[in-house]
Amino acid sequence: MSRSADRTMASRRLFTDLVDGLLEASVIGSFTRIGIMTRRRVAHWIEPPRLDGRVILVTGASSGIGRAVAVSLARLGADLLLLGRDEMRLAATHRSAASTRGGGRIVSTRVDLVDPGGVSAFADGVLASESRLDGMVHCAGALYADYRTAADGTELTLSTHVVAPFRLSLLLSPLLFATPPSVIVTVSSGGMYTQRFDLEDLELAPDSYRGVTAYARAKRAQVVLAHEWDRRWRHEGVASYAMHPGWVRTPGLTASLPAMNRLGPLLRTPTEGADTAVWLVAGGQWSPGRPGRARLGTADHPDGIWLDRRQRHEYYVPTTYRRPAGRRRDGEALWEWCAKRTKAGG
Repeated sequence: MSRSADRTMASRRLFTDLVDGLLEASVIGSFTRIGIMTRRRVAHWIEPPRLDGRVILVTGASSGIGRAVAVSLARLGADLLLLGRDEMRLAATHRSAASTRGGGRIVSTRVDLVDPGGVSAFADGVLASESRLDGMVHCAGALYADYRTAADGTELTLSTHVVAPFRLSLLLSPLLFATPPSVIVTVSSGGMYTQRFDLEDLELAPDSYRGVTAYARAKRAQVVLAHEWDRRWRHEGVASYAMHPGWVRTPGLTASLPAMNRLGPLLRTPTEGADTAVWLVAGGQWSPGRPGRARLGTADHPDGIWLDRRQRHEYYVPTTYRRPAGRRRDGEALWEWCAKRTKAGG
């Protein structure tokens, strides 16, 4: 490559980084449609590679971002295992994914992820029928206004976002290890930026319960768990990433945070919110010339959360910051907590 071409590419990267930095600093510009539309155009995004023959599991596939992830992966030709609680809405996702004509196989199963027996039965079926699992995308989530618990007594928000993904991933880990490289992508939320991880205060009591706080703390814990998967399993060929989709117009957001609807057309579409998760599953973070930054952490201290195909710092509020050694302890402690709740090892 000529020096002139090198200078042109360097100037383009500098301009891309400048625009991205300005958007990131504004928050609103970063999290809304403005962010993804601008970044896509400035960085000249390309479509993720085909996924023919790859088996990908998607939770929360019955609506919102989960449905968009499923349809996008189907378009890339992946074989899909789709999970959701609502049978009719899951069937609608199945039809939408099948209509993309990507060519992959699609299997949909109604599963309530906070039901240990149902999850175990599903996992047993997958272990018996599949020889590989190339990716898992944890999209299932909900924000509950009132205090509720799962069957095991765990507060329902925490059970849905943390305990259930831990259980499912651990049960299916033999398939993730079978044909490396494989990947776990956790769809978190920008709300996690407001909360510091503290295992002692992670599970809210009935008398102190606030739905938004419980949701944000669970989303922070998802990021801690995603890093712990990466630390423990990367040497087995399993990478784990946490991402957040920005502010997306979904049925869940409309019902749980109606004030966000004031943003109107600035809210992202589910497909836009799903883009980074799909790109991570497809291996975009390792592609030559990718716009994403180098890993912010190390194998021992994974760090960062992805938004719009870039890995970003996960601490913007000073009171939430944890030093690397503290993050390592947080991950180990959360893993042990989840193992006790699920009566699992690993």
